[in-house]
Amino acid sequence: MLLIAFIHGFILSLGLILPIGMQNGFILTQGALHRRWARSLPTVVTASVCDTLLIALAVIGVSAVALHIAWLRYTLGAVGIVFLLYMGWSTWRNRKSSANDAQQLSEAWTARRQIGFTSSVSLLNPHALIDTLAVIGGSAVTYTTWSERIAFGLACVAVSWMWFFGLSIVGHALGRAALQRSSLLLLNRVSAGMMWASAAYLAYIIYSFK
Repeated sequence: MLLIAFIHGFILSLGLILPIGMQNGFILTQGALHRRWARSLPTVVTASVCDTLLIALAVIGVSAVALHIAWLRYTLGAVGIVFLLYMGWSTWRNRKSSANDAQQLSEAWTARRQIGFTSSVSLLNPHALIDTLAVIGGSAVTYTTWSERIAFGLACVAVSWMWFFGLSIVGHALGRAALQRSSLLLLNRVSAGMMWASAAYLAYIIYSFK
């Protein structure tokens, strides 16, 4: 049964993480922007640690309790919505016009900034919250023993770490040459739209939760 639980967790987590959303897109971009791949590691490690935390909370059942505390759910939801709206506005207004856009952007994303932004989009991303706290948490409760739950959770965690490292490496392989001024502007526009859509979706999920 441990092997079955592990395989279940692996397949489920892989299916949830595959779509290129805001978190995945940011990791891919950071891998491409930095001349040295190692400089994008703060993004990769932070995203992986955040996913590990959410999965752990989902597997042990803490998430289900937290989501049923109305004031906590509304507070976290309001913080997430405001953050996503602000980041969308900030991203939309980013109109760097220098010929060295890629270089400037790469230098701007320090390790501290990568960690802060990645933590926010990982922990306040409605899709990540639903996937880990609801889908993974709901699947974990089907296992009656802690050993099976742990095997299930470890598989989900392993997928997150492998996926984020792989995305960063692919982004780095694509290189900075693909990120010209026009594509950077388009990427900003798309990212902003995704953040605003995520804010609306988070509002719907939080305030319609039963």
